[in-house]
Amino acid sequence: MTPATDEGRGPMAALIARITGGREGMPTSVAQLRGSETAKAAGLAGAMIANNVIALGSTVVFARLLGDYGSLAALVSYFLILSVVGQALQVATAREAVLGHLGVGAGLEATVRDWSRALAWFTLAIAVVSVLLRAPIADAVGVPHDRWAAALGLPAGALWLELSILRGVLQGVGDYAGVGLSLVGEQGSRLVLGAILAASGLGVTGAYLGTPLSFIAMGAFCAWRLRGRVPRAPGEAPRAALSLPRHVARAWAPIAGLIVIAVLQNIDIIAAKHRFSTSLASSYGATAVAAKVLIWVAMGAGFYLVPEVSRRRAAGESTRPILGRALAIIAVCAVPVLLIFAFGSHPLIEAAFGAKRTGASGSLFVLGLAFTALSCTYLAIQYLLALRRTRFLAAMALVAVAEPILLLNASRRPAGFVAVALAVQLIGALVAFAFALRPQGPTPDASGPPAEPLAAQAPQVPEPVS
Repeated sequence: MTPATDEGRGPMAALIARITGGREGMPTSVAQLRGSETAKAAGLAGAMIANNVIALGSTVVFARLLGDYGSLAALVSYFLILSVVGQALQVATAREAVLGHLGVGAGLEATVRDWSRALAWFTLAIAVVSVLLRAPIADAVGVPHDRWAAALGLPAGALWLELSILRGVLQGVGDYAGVGLSLVGEQGSRLVLGAILAASGLGVTGAYLGTPLSFIAMGAFCAWRLRGRVPRAPGEAPRAALSLPRHVARAWAPIAGLIVIAVLQNIDIIAAKHRFSTSLASSYGATAVAAKVLIWVAMGAGFYLVPEVSRRRAAGESTRPILGRALAIIAVCAVPVLLIFAFGSHPLIEAAFGAKRTGASGSLFVLGLAFTALSCTYLAIQYLLALRRTRFLAAMALVAVAEPILLLNASRRPAGFVAVALAVQLIGALVAFAFALRPQGPTPDASGPPAEPLAAQAPQVPEPVS
């Protein structure tokens, strides 16, 4: 890009062009298609689908390989609780990187380097604490005979935090392919490494060790992808633009949003255990796992939505088309999935989970509708967070609080129970889109400075505990 081109665009437009690498001159229609906005969204959604297909394969492999698969499932659940902060920081990092708040060129490199160093020390410290407390952690998780496996949880969470931040930076510089490859590579390396270690005699601990090892491998991959993709200007000073603690403090809104989504996504299985018999609750759990497939598609599309909405808003452009494209991905995937749920629910559940888990299979279609609505809610929440709106969180929190109350008083039969779940998810979607479709007001001038960070626009709110 020539100086004359930059000079004619204004500082913000030049910054956006530098971050995106400038894509106006794509020479062929094929190149244009491969670099299109929709292709990026579809690619990330596809990577998330592949990620979860491999995860499903991992479930089958480890269930057959381990005598005590329940302990591994409990350990994975323990990690998923810890992962919320990393997911939120990935969103926040992508947004801040796009807007230049993490620095540009050498400044961005310095920020990543300083954060990585701080996280390495944090991982070491938390690993020591986790080893010392391995017995009470194992008892709390419910795996008293796998204490060393339980000790891996906290350091795995710290490694996930580092990987999430690196992915956020890659999103911010427009390397969606790198993000997608890391998603597939993470799940694939977890399966291969975990299976090898488990089969070698380490059992549950070996299977679970594949998780932090996959994070280390993909963290190195993301760091490698980042090299050479950060544009630098001559004479830039390598100085970090933002400290990690301040960045974490800014992420309270994404953390709160993800907590809301986590409750809406998972509370039904917990409530089902209270309302149904042990056998029927197990059947409902299997059916719910199948019904939530579109959530993973929404997460993949969300990886594209957040930085692109931030970029367009900073450039003074309309952000609605980005939300529309992401929703289109959900619609395209939902049609065949819901048709399968409507006409093939029983054989699908039987083939995946066995004949003993088909007691709630008749509710698969209604649950599929419910979690299709939740997928749209997820995208609306990510869209609002990318626009730096937070008022919606109080209203969505009320929906999240109401769901367990309603489900715990719902019918003890699956049909009535899932009808309540569908109603709650539809209400949640209506609330989220009522906020998402409100007029945006004036957007930042494309020739002006970047938008002020969230911390400067809204009062500080204590960070919620995930």
